[in-house]
Amino acid sequence: MSPRPDGHRPDTLVLGANGFIGRWLTAELLGSGRSVAVGTRSASSARELLDWLHGHAVPTDRLLPVHADITLPGLGLDDATAQALADVRDVYNCAALFRFGLTRGEAGAANVDGALNALRWAAGRERLRRAVHISGYRVAGVPGSATGTGGEDIGRAYREHGPYEASKREGHEAVRALAEREGIALSIVSPGSVIGDSTTGEAGQYIGLAESVEDLWRGRLPALPGSAATFVPVVTVDHLARFLAAVPEHDTGGPSAHWVLDDRTPHLHALLRGLADHLGVRAPRVAVPLWLLRRLPRALTGVEPETLSFLSEDRYDTASADTLARAAGLEHPPVWPALTRWADRLVADRFGA
Repeated sequence: MSPRPDGHRPDTLVLGANGFIGRWLTAELLGSGRSVAVGTRSASSARELLDWLHGHAVPTDRLLPVHADITLPGLGLDDATAQALADVRDVYNCAALFRFGLTRGEAGAANVDGALNALRWAAGRERLRRAVHISGYRVAGVPGSATGTGGEDIGRAYREHGPYEASKREGHEAVRALAEREGIALSIVSPGSVIGDSTTGEAGQYIGLAESVEDLWRGRLPALPGSAATFVPVVTVDHLARFLAAVPEHDTGGPSAHWVLDDRTPHLHALLRGLADHLGVRAPRVAVPLWLLRRLPRALTGVEPETLSFLSEDRYDTASADTLARAAGLEHPPVWPALTRWADRLVADRFGA
């Protein structure tokens, strides 16, 4: 869709706006009166986003869809689009390739090269206030994480964790290093496992923890993965959207980083048993430790190998995110009602089928 004069020059660009996080962030920004450009890769993606926004009663008079491709330098923007975005001061990169079974090249093009292209474009804005990069809670400084943009450490990460998570780790480190080196105003936000809207349960994403809920519902989860202390923290998508919208208002100075997750999330075994009771299905009675899961075939465990690195007993330092949230007047919604509403919606949506 070509940019056109409409009296509202966008002050914000959301890349990956048609994704799970991107569309909820776009709705939050538009609902608060911001003028927003959304970068999508095709006209059909732009139409899909518009339909979703209209279906959620979000005003779109201040919305400007533009064609953007993060895998290209300069985001592949033509001259007219670049001019239409001249007043952008906040840039959100919500674009990522989130899928298991990727090749290293596929994952790297979006999650590493794309992340750098987005940040370099943001750094070129004369009026830049903040660039915001969406990372992941298992990426940002967890014990034993591999860092660096090359060499043995990142190579080991690709072998041990798979292309998706390894590319997110590599991209996280690359944008952090670039921002520190060039003094770019960057905030890295690392959300927990993102679940549905706290009121309606609506999500629209059926990978990751949602797959465990589906396996539970369909009786395909033979055992509880990990230990009784395994912790997969969640965050509702509406809270995350409000937090992201507040970041440029409250983060100042050089690079900053925030873990955004609800530390009150039940441990994974308790979470799955509780959802089983709520859904009226049977929870597995046995647990399989992580070391054994790594050795058993997927056909037996029902666990995607690339998800194993998410099964950890680690806890996360949410102090900076909690401080920003308080300053913005935000707090996590009650976690258990949010989880049950999300599970009910997953079932109602037939897990995306």
